[in-house]
Amino acid sequence: MPEPFTQLDERCVNAIRMLAVDQVEAARSGHPGMPMGAAPMAYVLWTRFLRFDPRDPAWPDRDRFVLSAGHGSALLYALLHLCGFDLPLEELKRFRQWGSRTPGHPEYGHTPGVETTTGPLGQGLANGVGMAMAERFLAARFNRPGHEIVDHYVYGIVSDGDLMEGISHEAASLAGHLRLGRLIYLYDDNHISIDGPTEISFTEDRAARFAAYGWHVQRVEDGNDLAAIAAAIEAARAEHDRPSLIAVRTHIGYGSPHKQDTPSVHGEPLGPEETRLTKERLGWPVEPPFFVPDDVRDRFREAAERGAAAAAAWRERLSAFRSAFPDAAAEWDRALAGRLPEGWDAEIPVFPADPAGAATRVTSGKVLNALAKRVPNLVGGSADLSPSNKTLIEGEGDFGPGDYGCRNVRFGVREHGMGGILNGMALHGGLLPYGGTFLIFSDYLRPSIRLAALMRLHVIYVFTHDSIGLGEDGPTHQPVEHLAALRAMPGLTVVRPCDANETAEAWRWAVAEAEGPVALALTRQKVPVLDRGALAPADGLRKGAYVLADIGGGAPRLILVASGSEVALALEAARELAAEAGTVRVVSMPSWELFERQPEAYRREVFPPEVTARVAVEAGVAQGWERYVGSAGAVVGLEHFGASAPAKVLFEEFGITAAAVVDRARKLLRGGGAG
Repeated sequence: MPEPFTQLDERCVNAIRMLAVDQVEAARSGHPGMPMGAAPMAYVLWTRFLRFDPRDPAWPDRDRFVLSAGHGSALLYALLHLCGFDLPLEELKRFRQWGSRTPGHPEYGHTPGVETTTGPLGQGLANGVGMAMAERFLAARFNRPGHEIVDHYVYGIVSDGDLMEGISHEAASLAGHLRLGRLIYLYDDNHISIDGPTEISFTEDRAARFAAYGWHVQRVEDGNDLAAIAAAIEAARAEHDRPSLIAVRTHIGYGSPHKQDTPSVHGEPLGPEETRLTKERLGWPVEPPFFVPDDVRDRFREAAERGAAAAAAWRERLSAFRSAFPDAAAEWDRALAGRLPEGWDAEIPVFPADPAGAATRVTSGKVLNALAKRVPNLVGGSADLSPSNKTLIEGEGDFGPGDYGCRNVRFGVREHGMGGILNGMALHGGLLPYGGTFLIFSDYLRPSIRLAALMRLHVIYVFTHDSIGLGEDGPTHQPVEHLAALRAMPGLTVVRPCDANETAEAWRWAVAEAEGPVALALTRQKVPVLDRGALAPADGLRKGAYVLADIGGGAPRLILVASGSEVALALEAARELAAEAGTVRVVSMPSWELFERQPEAYRREVFPPEVTARVAVEAGVAQGWERYVGSAGAVVGLEHFGASAPAKVLFEEFGITAAAVVDRARKLLRGGGAG
């Protein structure tokens, strides 16, 4: 039987509350209400159930805790400090200040013990689903009878706002379908949002909704009832075949005489007078701020010591696993360290020149499967577009209750949920996740891509049907502004290969060298496989842009630069122009981001400053290309939406042709400018 809760436990809860309040007061900004109401459930979880080791925050078999309601960051910082993580009290006093480790919303990699960056509501909920999927995959792959090295839970606190966001519906639906029994969310059911009572906009039966998804659902009517919260978590842990939601009826701003249960306490400091009254009401010393009694510290230290003991026991199990299964242990070490096995790229094909060519989505699928044979932790799928995106791994089954060790993930038509889940898989560690959809639908997961970029997560996006070249599906499915939009995102590397061999090099780079998320933009239509015997090798892709050919043999007078399917058009135009214009340089530029990382000397070598006659070619908006063509150059692109017709017709009708490139170049060479 677990020990009963005592007055000391109540004081520990109030210590969390008051540390959160004092952080917000010191900063004069923040969100005190959620921590004040959710402190009891957080306390029970962190001191009775959550396994963590403050001395080894990255212990692989730790339980994960996701504060999806990231605005309540002061709650998390209080817990991390009290539990002995490397977050001294001085950092809590610098809440939300320049250079502190306590930013306004939790940031992964910035604060020890923070498992994911949250704040955009619903994202953490989806991240936790990805973490739970990763746990099941690694357990299926590595656990052996008597040697369980993967055996942990994913816990989280979610809010009304999290459950309102559409991403929560997508991720929760998939979690229920996959029967992720080690996923447990505490729902901070406080009935308040920024606009007022939730009844003004959010009246569905949330418990019934999650039950319909296939979740195990419980209610705790009193959010201050520590024993009831503990019993609910125990029951959730005993439910092995369903994820769990525990709806805990809380009161935002609990303890504040005048602000409890009001919208204002969500995102405003209590103020000095209300802070004093709240502390007096809860029997807490008014002074000094950031006060933590010794017996409270001792109680939290007990939880940390239990976690450290669990981590030590796990390390002993891992040692026994290494002795019993050395090959599996070596694979485990590689996966957790993010290393690739020897010969990982040995089966990547080299594609022979072929004027008829192939769609880069097709060659991407071939390369993916070649990689999957040698990279066993490459895991992913598509948002119900696997046959189109070519994202299925041949010979592998579908990840799910039948076999969590399979590598094909059926995300369903859930692009945003997929994005958040991929982030969770990457955050968990041990997996190299990828996900596919049409480039047009990158809009649907853009918030998750942005967070992947912010966290520098190794996630690969397979975005196919990358232009008007998809043809008859029409403007609703034809991306025009999407390449420019993705390129505008800091930390994301966009790669648009021109042929099969650049596609192979794109995958090779994305798997082995990328230090953040990568978006591969791939064609639906066939493109020629270029003759690399006559042109520069495809490994120039690694530099983002490279001289594919100087047609004419001398110093270039004109530069044609293109990405993706339009590189073939640039080559065709260059051959026609060379006779009259002298040497024409063709630059393949699959990735602006990779090019900008090159030394200035290399960039000037590709684009000699003295050659000002430049034409860029891309079947999308021109925005951004001006940095490469300059004020004297021109862009052949699209500044409008597409239409429904065969791809060849669209390129002709919209002037994305070799003839259009030739015409624009001639005008530049005659001094006619970019018009």
